[in-house]
Amino acid sequence: MSTPPTPALPFMPFALPELGEEEIAEVVDTLRSGWVTTGPKARRFEQDFAAFLGDESLHCIAVNSATAGLHLALEALGIGPGDEVITTTHTFTATAEVVRYLGADVKLVDIDPATLNIDPAAIEAAITPRTKALMPVHYAGLAADMPAIRAIARKHGLKIVDDAAHALPTTSGGQLIGTLDSDATVFSFYANKTITTGEGGMLVTRDAALAARAKVMRLHGINRDAFDRFTAKVPSWYYEIVAPGFKYNLTDIAAALGLHQLKRAHAFQQKRAQLAQIYNEALQDLPLILPPQPAPGELHAWHLYVVRVRPDAPIGRDRLIEVLFNAGIGCSVHYMPLHLHPYWRERYDLQASDFPHSQQAYEQMLSLPLYTRMTEADAQRVVDAVRAALVAHV
Repeated sequence: MSTPPTPALPFMPFALPELGEEEIAEVVDTLRSGWVTTGPKARRFEQDFAAFLGDESLHCIAVNSATAGLHLALEALGIGPGDEVITTTHTFTATAEVVRYLGADVKLVDIDPATLNIDPAAIEAAITPRTKALMPVHYAGLAADMPAIRAIARKHGLKIVDDAAHALPTTSGGQLIGTLDSDATVFSFYANKTITTGEGGMLVTRDAALAARAKVMRLHGINRDAFDRFTAKVPSWYYEIVAPGFKYNLTDIAAALGLHQLKRAHAFQQKRAQLAQIYNEALQDLPLILPPQPAPGELHAWHLYVVRVRPDAPIGRDRLIEVLFNAGIGCSVHYMPLHLHPYWRERYDLQASDFPHSQQAYEQMLSLPLYTRMTEADAQRVVDAVRAALVAHV
């Protein structure tokens, strides 16, 4: 009698959010309350976020995406036509596109090949009289070299807006990203981020004037907060449009998720770090470059676990992704650098040779599954598949 075939394992996606009964109950409560757009829960989420960062004097402004937050921050800083903003080529297009929304120009620079974060030396070399701001990206959840970047900004009188889409909770010099002396920091709560509201983000700043401008521009340029207008004890229908604003507010339905996701942010980070350590230990003897580790005492958010396939590996990156996919394991690539995309390449006449470190990293890298719903057995399944792929082709 033949043995029945072993059922195939379910496909393991690259990322999955972890949403519990608390989030579900809070969303249901929001729906029943009748207040489903920006209201009391969005306000509470902003207050809780400041408390999470450990400084309730911070201005936290909930928005419907990190892209929106970056746009609002640059607009509030007065970035416009004729200005330049320096950022890394090794990022998602949102980091750069918001500069173009404002009619300013983007100056893309290379990364440090060890950390995959923006290279401070490349920043300094790219500064011109038109440069007004720097936008470091804390890639994969590892803090960029903020002491060096702040020193450059002070020397040249430049503003800093941190793209912290990957960086909750991440530390630099023992301080959480978001509490440094950057002019603004923007976090993402997209579905695959370290906490999620489905879609959403948070703009954080110490600058009261920047915060005031961002709040006005977040909702059509209205000079009064809509929540305040509709909850006032006396009729308060009157408002004025003081600028041609945007539609960037976060709904209470989304904020309801954030209220409980935020409570678990540190536990989520610990789980991600544990999974990353499993990978670190199990993959170290393979022909891979493993992700850079945080300095002692620092927090790495481990939003991504990015490996690079070494030149001496028996197969390349593309083939490894294909083999893993055929084994039921989803991977991704972070990122196809901006200098390779038609818009950025053609607008600024960019060549791959201008960004040798980003280009080489891109050609070698893939992101392995890393999310809090993974079990140790799931991580071992990934390890076994990677090992089988690399050893079987020797």
